[in-house]
Amino acid sequence: MTEPRPEPERPAHRWGFGAFFLAQAVFVLVSVTVAAFFGELGDEGSRLGLALVLMLVVPTVLAGLVAVVITLVRGNGPRIDFGLQWRWKDITTGLGIGVIGLVSTTIASMVWINWVGQDNANSTVSSMLDGIRLPPALAVVIFLHVWLVAPVCEELLYRGLLWGAMERLRWSKWTALVLSTAIFAIGHLEPERTLLLLVIAIPIGVARMVTGRVTASIVAHQVNNFLPAVGLLLISLGVMPE
Repeated sequence: MTEPRPEPERPAHRWGFGAFFLAQAVFVLVSVTVAAFFGELGDEGSRLGLALVLMLVVPTVLAGLVAVVITLVRGNGPRIDFGLQWRWKDITTGLGIGVIGLVSTTIASMVWINWVGQDNANSTVSSMLDGIRLPPALAVVIFLHVWLVAPVCEELLYRGLLWGAMERLRWSKWTALVLSTAIFAIGHLEPERTLLLLVIAIPIGVARMVTGRVTASIVAHQVNNFLPAVGLLLISLGVMPE
């Protein structure tokens, strides 16, 4: 019986922590710019809803695109540097860890709400949608973004650029897991929910550590975001109270 061949070592990339900070800076600057535009609209119906969608989607997507461009310019592309490729093993691992994470996150969220109260437990996105009723098309866009798109972009930053920067310095996988989890929680800029975000991020980071590739952490992140995305969809349509 022949032993399975070990996977070839990835070629070294030429980007480090500066790449992650650049992508984060793009996210912050674009967020501020779109927020300024959003603030000037006041309460103008459909234009307000469109501005809200742009405020949620554009900064995250642009930051994710910056991460991809960095790998193309300073590395070997996202497929090699991030392990961003379709493998059933990564998909099933991400699904399995994601389900475990979803259960733990749901329990942690219930405990957190009982501890700090509903008002302090709401995410930034949920707070932004408070009292706003969106057209169905825009509500679906937000649902798909929170469930599918945002996890991809965030994983390219935290478990892609940031994790890769630590790999380049030959830091251990456990160090990469701990630091990327902490920075992920802090980087959401939601101080009231930082501890909860730590719980959410641990299974996602474990998926990245176990497989060595971002695909698994993306799937785990998407599984974890599904129920919150459904909740936001129902809230934005006025079906469920905030």
